[in-house]
Amino acid sequence: MGRFFVDKDAVKEKTIEVTNREDILHINKVLRLGIGDRLEISDSNEFEYTTQIEYISPSSMVTRILDKQKFSREPELQITLFQGLPKQGKMETIIQKAVEIGVHTIIPVVTERTVVTEKDGFQNKLDRWRKISAEAVKQCKRGIVPEILKQMNFRDLSMVLSSYDLILIPYENEETHSIKDALRSIKVKPKTVAIIVGPEGGFSSKEIDVVEGQGGIPVTLGKTILRTETAGLVAAAMVMYELEL
Repeated sequence: MGRFFVDKDAVKEKTIEVTNREDILHINKVLRLGIGDRLEISDSNEFEYTTQIEYISPSSMVTRILDKQKFSREPELQITLFQGLPKQGKMETIIQKAVEIGVHTIIPVVTERTVVTEKDGFQNKLDRWRKISAEAVKQCKRGIVPEILKQMNFRDLSMVLSSYDLILIPYENEETHSIKDALRSIKVKPKTVAIIVGPEGGFSSKEIDVVEGQGGIPVTLGKTILRTETAGLVAAAMVMYELEL
């Protein structure tokens, strides 16, 4: 059964209206669903619904609510991945897999060693990244579409870290303090976790000092040095395993 997303305002007492033309086209022409067929719909906020299509046109689809449940697949733990912008198209893979793992928000970060080689502007990239997030969610049937925020400069990063309960920095020069040690030493389970990953060239020591000054914990992810497109995913999976599952 396909899953689609609407704003919570689209949910009425007995029906839900879908107005996204791309979704309607996909439902009707690709999935070959029509009147009488069932569809899963999320309100992108708290509830997921099993519905039955009652009306469909190119611009509007009305479904009747058959069942309403709280999100069953959405993690309680909210992980934000601050990803140092990688080269080429690696960000697309990072977003897709991070969404599948359960990351709540992804924020691209321009660091001292970031090298941007793509010619299109950040807004074009952002639109593409958000579409990838939405498509990945449909596949793994999460309750919300993880948000991909606008890129920020590293100097602005320290201004937002105080809102997180736990801040982890996978760092290739950290040799003794593992992410396992950091997670198993926690006395109160955090609700929000920031994972900060550098680009291909990693972080400068100055950048590490800045994040440590905000309570960040440099950690090693193992004996090997991971690529930037791997490190955040591995860290997020470890955090999810230890604190959510």
